[in-house]
Amino acid sequence: MFNLLKNNENGSNDNFSKQFEELLNKVDTLNEKVEKINNKYPLEDRWLDIQDVCELLHISKRTLQSYRDKGILPFSQIGAKIYYKATDIQKHLDKHYNPAF
Repeated sequence: MFNLLKNNENGSNDNFSKQFEELLNKVDTLNEKVEKINNKYPLEDRWLDIQDVCELLHISKRTLQSYRDKGILPFSQIGAKIYYKATDIQKHLDKHYNPAF
């Protein structure tokens, strides 16, 4: 990054533009790889951990614990690690969906 700034300060905008273009190409390549991974593992095959579910639903860990205790969301537990099926989360959201009038 410092090389990019030094080149720009020296008046070498062409070099900066080339490097910036290379960076954009790398980001595009990375995005394509992520999309391939997402397409390879459809939603029904994904398992989410506590942090993933809390971030997805914008809830606290304690609220998620309450959902488990009340049987609101099914889960699997391996040792101390708890996992949720992404499809179960989707079903829960669909069940509580309120369409517009």
